[in-house]
Amino acid sequence: MYLKKLKIGNVELENNIILAPMAGITDLPFRIICKKYGNPGLVCNEMVSSKAICYKDTKTLEMLKYSNQERPISMQIFGSEPNFMGEATKYICEYIGEARAIIDINMGCPAPKVVKNGDGSKLLLDLELAEEIIKEVVKNSSKPVTVKIRKGWDNNNIVAVDIAKIIENAGADAIIVHGRTRDEFYSGKVDWDIIKEVKQAVKIPVIGNGDIKTEEDALSIFEKTNVDGIMVGRGALGNPWIFKQIEYYLKHGEKLEMISNEEKFKVIIEHFNLLLEQKGEYTATREIRKHIAWYVKGLKDATTVRDKINKVESRKDFEIILTEYFKNV
Repeated sequence: MYLKKLKIGNVELENNIILAPMAGITDLPFRIICKKYGNPGLVCNEMVSSKAICYKDTKTLEMLKYSNQERPISMQIFGSEPNFMGEATKYICEYIGEARAIIDINMGCPAPKVVKNGDGSKLLLDLELAEEIIKEVVKNSSKPVTVKIRKGWDNNNIVAVDIAKIIENAGADAIIVHGRTRDEFYSGKVDWDIIKEVKQAVKIPVIGNGDIKTEEDALSIFEKTNVDGIMVGRGALGNPWIFKQIEYYLKHGEKLEMISNEEKFKVIIEHFNLLLEQKGEYTATREIRKHIAWYVKGLKDATTVRDKINKVESRKDFEIILTEYFKNV
């Protein structure tokens, strides 16, 4: 009933369970792992600065890399200057070419370094500017456009329904709503009622986001909000299988078997190899550390192996420690 194909503009997703964009996490290796082992209907790139794209910053342009394995893909951009947002959109559309893709506007990031520049969720305090940005992105995009928002800036500025109507009227193709204010960051209980209100207020697809960490959470948000799709963020950390687990649960009403430690070990090594290929040994051995902490969470002696991995600086040592750990876990 709730699991279905989802059409966003002219892009049809195989299913309506989506990997959320997460800064410093949803890079190319992580997206490939999620797509291969979880099969979300859409994967989202970590947000990139529109201004940095326009200035052709090398590191930023590297972040736009994608593979055929993960199509369709959503490219998320952030910024508060309409001209830069429009130009960045044009650049990404030309870079992607004919590939199926979506341009997503970030109006939800709560990070201090983002909002201090007027970007991300700070735009929820200036709806006229937000509207101008959306129109500029839509005008310059050959791809469907989505906008990711929060409930509002704080409890005195709950604007999700107001900005949702603006987003629809400005020509965007879908809305993603995180049911917290910027002030709440990721604390407290997510408000699914506001997501339901947004869904009732607009005709374009609405995707619900926030606190979807289990199969039961996924079913609950569908039941309570009637959203067209859901977006999973932190629930996928250390668990790229979550999309497949949710899909199976929505289809059959029962859960898939737990992932074996053997498969978990295999996926960790594959994830690390992808990082090595993309970023080299120095960066890969450092970036894999946070993922290891998520992969082994809840397993026996997880703290011990995490401490060991945090000191590793070579591929060889990494594989020795992990092989030994999973042999005994």
